Amino acid sequence: MKRICVYCGSNPGRRPDYRAAARSLGEELVRRGIGLVYGGASIGVMGAVADAVLEGGGEVIGIIPHALAAREVAHTGLTQLDVVDSMHQRKARMAELSDGFIALPGGWGTLEELFEALTWSQLGLHHKPCGLLNISGYFNHLEAFLEHTMAEQFVRTDYRPMMMMEDEPATLLNRFATYRAPRVHKWIGPGET
Repeated sequence: MKRICVYCGSNPGRRPDYRAAARSLGEELVRRGIGLVYGGASIGVMGAVADAVLEGGGEVIGIIPHALAAREVAHTGLTQLDVVDSMHQRKARMAELSDGFIALPGGWGTLEELFEALTWSQLGLHHKPCGLLNISGYFNHLEAFLEHTMAEQFVRTDYRPMMMMEDEPATLLNRFATYRAPRVHKWIGPGET
């Protein structure tokens, strides 16, 4: 893996654990020689992961739309900062540059970005790993919902390996290193799960 895309909040969140985990992930990326692709902000959880990678001498590529460059306070110390015209361009460019996707705690935008990458995997548009770094149980309810989507037969159980979840950056990245995308058909027919 050359680069990992990290989706996360431009806010710091309520718990100091979120920024600490972002820094820990950044440090682990540097240890493994993996570059960071992210949303380009200098603040919040986003800024914490970027700063940790930069402080360790790693590569950081930020992708931010013009409309958010001022609001999310674009990071000016990155290896590369691409300012694009739209959120669609941002997500496409982040996906193009990345070999996998990790979500740290964040809001609706973080989830939307991760679920788009996960959906692309489900459709066979890429075979890159997707994962949640579950800091202080942040994604516990989301994991329960994902299990519910399978129980209700809207998502095939064969797709469960496409979304990994771990509490520690090293454990998640170890799983990424050995990930092989499931090869199953998309739709659930009568009597299938």
